[in-house]
Amino acid sequence: MIVVDKRKYKMGINETAKEIHVQVHGLMREEDVEGYMKDLQDTIHKVPKQEYTFVVDATYQTPVPSKVVPQLGQTMQFYSSLGFKDIIVVKPSSKIAQVQIRNALERIEFPGKFVDRIAHSM
Repeated sequence: MIVVDKRKYKMGINETAKEIHVQVHGLMREEDVEGYMKDLQDTIHKVPKQEYTFVVDATYQTPVPSKVVPQLGQTMQFYSSLGFKDIIVVKPSSKIAQVQIRNALERIEFPGKFVDRIAHSM
């Protein structure tokens, strides 16, 4: 079930699989972040986090400018701190964006998985 459907991102809850899906489209700009964070908080408060997997579907994420790369690590660290049972990050189709995310994950103690794809998405 899609909970949020905005131009830059979508969020959904799959109650059967016990997953929350977040999908980013393109590049998140500073002006998009406040709405994204509010929608994220509203979405994750609808489920018992310790029973759910948090899926970040980065398939459609584009490479970020080099000055924004450090924020990727901060974002992944934030996701890790939310208290979900597991975290899965789906690799972007862009090879450059893949490298950026992989490097960001290596700089933090990321407890989740970085995968090519998942069986079910939004």
